[in-house]
Order: sequence, then structure tokens, then C-alpha cells
Amino acid sequence: MEIRMGSLLEGARDASGTAIIIDVFRAFTTAAVAFSRGASKIILVAEVEEALDLRASGQGDLCMGEVSGLRPEGFDFGNSPFELSTADVDGKTLIQSTRAGTVGVVAASNAEKIYAGSLIIAEATTDAVLRDAPEVVTIVAMGAEGVVRADEDEQCALYMRNLLQGRHPDRDSVRALVLAGGESQKYADPSQPHFHPKDRDAALRVDEIPFAIEVSTEAGLLVARRGFVVGPQNRADGD
Repeated sequence: MEIRMGSLLEGARDASGTAIIIDVFRAFTTAAVAFSRGASKIILVAEVEEALDLRASGQGDLCMGEVSGLRPEGFDFGNSPFELSTADVDGKTLIQSTRAGTVGVVAASNAEKIYAGSLIIAEATTDAVLRDAPEVVTIVAMGAEGVVRADEDEQCALYMRNLLQGRHPDRDSVRALVLAGGESQKYADPSQPHFHPKDRDAALRVDEIPFAIEVSTEAGLLVARRGFVVGPQNRADGD
């Protein structure tokens, strides 16, 4: 298996083989939590207007996402795993638009298969990829709005590469590196209350959710579904 590493929108556009598009803060942590709450599927779109149009046409029930960290007007939820952790989304079709994760999935049009990635589903995602045994895997760290590298996504990409190569880094060390990053500081800034500290807490629950998120094209739409579920995990670091 050849593993390629990419970053930002350029990396997503260049992704080939099986692509893992990573957005830790917060898109694909939010999506993982939504699926754990029973969401049926999540339609991924790049733009806010697309999400609202799809909901208006009856193709989805609820919109979630953000622009510059804020919930767009008309959306039901922000891009918040903490908010989704108590939301009634069981059996619902969600529509998600963010400025990095969903944009990256849309941009990865050259990939043969796509997974949405974050730390909370890292091990489950790499287990699913190993089961598929593709010749090429491209791991893309989307960063801040797809244009600036961010520690949380880069560290998640390195963590996943290690898992794919049979190594199991210490989860606490990964958390510490992410917490030291610039994006992480927003979640402790009282002047930016839309970056809730509990969103950061959720994003750093490494490997807590035991399923992958697979993305495929259905009727012309990019649709994420809860995918491969792993068995009991080996938590050798004491988690």
C-alpha cells in the first residue's frame, strides 16, 4: 500500500486512490457524533445555499455547518459536536456545509473512494481502509478553511499514517500536540463563544467512536454514511 500525504484544497484536488479527508475541528467530528446519535445519512455540500436548497426541496431534514465558525442563517445546527451530542437526529437526513471538510470532499473528485476522517474515528477509519486494501491511500489534512495548515488535522493525518503502517502512537501525546496548536486556542477564548470548549473536548476523544464514515455519490449527491464498525479496541495507553 502506497500512502501519500496531502494538505489543504490542493491536496484534496490531487488525491487519488482511497482518500481520507480530515477535518478534526470540527466537521467530521460533528458528523461522527451525528451518526452516533442515529442520523441516517449526511449529504455533504460546499456551499450554504446548496444546503438550504436541498432542505427546501425535501432531500434532507436538517442543515448543519458553519461559515467562519458561525452557524449560517437558516441552519438548524452549527458545526458543533457538542450541540449534536444532544440533538434529536435519529433517522434523519442531515445536510452539512463547512469551509474545510465538506469542501475538501467535494474537491476530491479524482479519488476512487472517500472516507471522512477525524481523531474520534481515526482507528475505525484506518481499519476500514486496511480491510479494503487499496493500492494507493491519500491522507489529506484540510486545515483552516482549506487554505492554512492546522496542527489538529496534520497530527491526525500522521496518526492515521502510523496506524496504517502498523504503529500505534500514544493518544495522549497526540492530544498534547493538538492542544498546543493555534486553532485549539480559539476554544478557550471567551471573545469567540461560538468555538465551544466542549467541541474541542469531543474532537480530542481519540478513537472513541468505533465506525468509519464512508462517502459515495448517490443520485448526483455526495452522501456520507456510517460504515465499517471495528471490534473491541486495543487501548494499550490506558484510555
